[in-house]
Amino acid sequence: MQGLTKRQEQTLSFIRSSINERGYPPTLREIGEHMGIKSTNGVNDHLRALERKGYLRREDMKSRALKLVHDSEPTPANDDDLVEVKILGRVAAGLPLLAEEQVVDSVRVDRMMVRGGRDVFGLKVTGDSMIEAGIFSGDYIFVKKQATADRGDIVVALIGDEATVKYYYPERDYVRFQPANAQMAPILVRATDFKSTMLLGKVIGVFRQI
Repeated sequence: MQGLTKRQEQTLSFIRSSINERGYPPTLREIGEHMGIKSTNGVNDHLRALERKGYLRREDMKSRALKLVHDSEPTPANDDDLVEVKILGRVAAGLPLLAEEQVVDSVRVDRMMVRGGRDVFGLKVTGDSMIEAGIFSGDYIFVKKQATADRGDIVVALIGDEATVKYYYPERDYVRFQPANAQMAPILVRATDFKSTMLLGKVIGVFRQI
């Protein structure tokens, strides 16, 4: 069993309630209406995630064939040990980092995974620039929001209108954002053009769904 995002927990809870109260699972439309999801594809995305993580079984793609896996109730954890991390869909120049329109989901994780959890946000990685550091496209990274970093830290930086994940190397005349991919060139920012606001935070953890 793997951890669930907040939306996945809500979907599972609704399915469980329907089975307990009515004796059968909800339809895709009912799940969509309850979750505020207009498309059945969006509902299926959540159901596929619950299947992949071991909480559901489906004989086919019909929601009436949904079956809860025995003992699939997530193990309760002490709330003091959990912290909710907001997952950003994107980082846009000119908007506050945690602006509501940028938050696509949230996940509750053990506080130890994010070193206490204060000022931490999540981002989904796209691209292969950090594969030699063990960070792959599709991974979620946990980032501690801060405007400073030590040489060699993995950071999230806003360069132009694009957020990028790279190693941070301040040099005499420029700041070098170094990829962990031998096939890619570093991004160089002249020291006179670099501003501390370009540093959004330091990467402190990686979450991967298998």
